[in-house]
Amino acid sequence: MSQSTLLILVAVALVAVAAIGLVAYQRWNTNRLKSRFGAEYVRAIDTHDNQNQAESDLREREKRAKQLQIRPVAPTDRARFVDSWRGIQARFVDDPGTAVTQADTLLGEVMTVRGYPVGDYEQRSADVSVDHPDMVQHYHVAHAIAVKRENGQADTEDLRNAMISYRAIFDDLVGDAGAPSAPQAQPRFA
Repeated sequence: MSQSTLLILVAVALVAVAAIGLVAYQRWNTNRLKSRFGAEYVRAIDTHDNQNQAESDLREREKRAKQLQIRPVAPTDRARFVDSWRGIQARFVDDPGTAVTQADTLLGEVMTVRGYPVGDYEQRSADVSVDHPDMVQHYHVAHAIAVKRENGQADTEDLRNAMISYRAIFDDLVGDAGAPSAPQAQPRFA
């Protein structure tokens, strides 16, 4: 075997090893993102043109989240937020639409106190999805119903479901002291 043939074989082998390594890395990264983001991974796939764009978006969220200074809710703020939530929940019986609007506003205040930047819904939900991927689904549901309400298309059952979803993300953000999300019991409304 000539030296040039040997060099060609070595080059082909190196290219093959690099290709296998790249494929393995891409699979590992896909599995890591699926594991970290769960249902939010599926949502990202559904809202992007292809898997590469969706995964790129999720990696960008992770980079952005590393730069944020997310902090737990201080005990005094926690007590104030819980008290506000109780008042909103009590108002639901007499005025469900207003209660949903107030729940959305309160959740925005909680996110601000935690250190999430004030921004539009899409950016805020993207930021929250990094540390609370399971709970952000509740935020998507509640927000969609709030928009539906603004358009005069939400019935009382929709509003009840929005409150349940707001409650889940509220409990997670206020009560977790900075830990990753965990499923919460679903409250029942009259």
